[in-house]
Amino acid sequence: MVLAWALAVLSLLPLLDAQSPACPNFSVPITNASLDQISGKWYYIGSAYRFPEYKKEAGKIQAGFFYFTPNHTEDTILSREYMTVGDQCLYNSSSVKVHRENGTLVKSENGREHFAHLLLPKDPKTFMLAAFPEDKQLMGLSFFADKPEATAEQMEQFYDYLTCMGMDKSEVMYTDEKKNVCLLLEKQHDEERKKEDKRSETGTALG
Repeated sequence: MVLAWALAVLSLLPLLDAQSPACPNFSVPITNASLDQISGKWYYIGSAYRFPEYKKEAGKIQAGFFYFTPNHTEDTILSREYMTVGDQCLYNSSSVKVHRENGTLVKSENGREHFAHLLLPKDPKTFMLAAFPEDKQLMGLSFFADKPEATAEQMEQFYDYLTCMGMDKSEVMYTDEKKNVCLLLEKQHDEERKKEDKRSETGTALG
């Protein structure tokens, strides 16, 4: 199962210069400030994909959220993903590489490297990942927010980016937080981490 954020990062080809001037720059370098901005918990709001395989996978996701924990020195991001698919919770933890110069995130999966351009709109409480922006037949855009429901203004930013790429809002597949069945597993993981932190603190104190 290709999980929500990874849906946007499959085999992204280099961006061509044919984009409209009104479009965002798909290759803005990633800085420490960029990484800090996308650190924390995010909700998968929706996405639009034209490549059939990705569209099919996106259509299976009923709800999703994840945690990004960037490492500035190693240029990596620890991604912990919780996806509701078929009324079941699927959890995955993986490492994402950061390619700062060309503004991409790279994830290895099943022996392949998958790329996505990181897009940071004006609203710092949202971000997007663009796939195949140069290919009208394959392009895609996924949208994330720090709340399970995005505001009308935030959605408008997403729609503006879609329009710029040549896509329509009618192509968007949305998630539904009411179908989220991962909260119990998230709570369990949180409790386990707290216990591990306490053990680590105790070990340090004894040492």
